[in-house]
Amino acid sequence: MNAEAKIAVVTGAGSGIGRSVAAALSEAGWSLALAGRRADALEETAVLAGGPCLTVPTDVTSPAEVAALFEAVRERYGRVDLLFNNAGTFGPGGVPFEDLTYEAWRSVVDVNLTGAFLCAQAAFRAMKEQRPQGGRIINNGSISAHVPRPHSAPYTSTKHALTGLTKSLSLDGRPYRIACGQIDIGNAATRMTEAMQQGILQANGALAVEPVMDAADVARTVVHMAALPLEANVQFATVMATNMPYIGRG
Repeated sequence: MNAEAKIAVVTGAGSGIGRSVAAALSEAGWSLALAGRRADALEETAVLAGGPCLTVPTDVTSPAEVAALFEAVRERYGRVDLLFNNAGTFGPGGVPFEDLTYEAWRSVVDVNLTGAFLCAQAAFRAMKEQRPQGGRIINNGSISAHVPRPHSAPYTSTKHALTGLTKSLSLDGRPYRIACGQIDIGNAATRMTEAMQQGILQANGALAVEPVMDAADVARTVVHMAALPLEANVQFATVMATNMPYIGRG
C-alpha cells in the first residue's frame, strides 16, 4: 500500500447511507473495507465506489465475525485509519411500547449498540497497536439520539446509548491519538425513510408527510469529519432535512 493511503472501514455498506458514504470516501481518495450482511450488496457498492475495495460479509452482532473483518482489513491494508460505524436497524417501528417483545427489543440492541461496540472496540485496538498510532471513529447516531418518534423505544434507546459510547471513546482514545465523533442524521432519503414520504405518525397522533434530503449530503459531511487532522475533531454534527419536524414543535 501507498504510505499516504488512508484506510476506511464502513459498516452497513450495502445500501443507504453506508453506500453513499463509501462512494464519497472513495472519491476523496480513501481505500475501503466494506462490511455488511449481504455479499452481493457489498459488491454493488464496491462497483459504485470504483476505488480499491475489500468486501467482507459481516454480522456485526457476532464477535467472531467482527474480529475476522478487522483481521482481513489489516491483512489487506496493514492499518485502519477510519471506522464509519454505520450498521443499524430501526426494528419493529410502530409497535406500542407495551406490545414490544423481548426478541424485538434484543434484536435492535444487538445491532445498534452491541454491534457498534464490537466494531469500535476492534477498530480501537487496531488504531492503538498500529504505527503510526491513531485513527478516527465516526458513529452514526440519529436525530433519535436527541428526541424520540412515537413507538420507537428500542431504536431511540440505542441511539441515546450510542452518544455515551461516542463520549467514552473520545475520552479513552486521547492517549492513543484516536478521535471519535458522532453524526446525527435526520430524514436522509433511504429505504428506511420511504414511509416518511407517504405519511408517518407524529407526536400529536396525526400522520404527516415529512421532507427528506439526499444521502449524498450526509456523505459529504462524513468526508469532512474524516479529513480533519487527528488534532481536530467534530464531536457531534447534526445533518437533517431543513424542514423536518424537529426544531421547536414541528
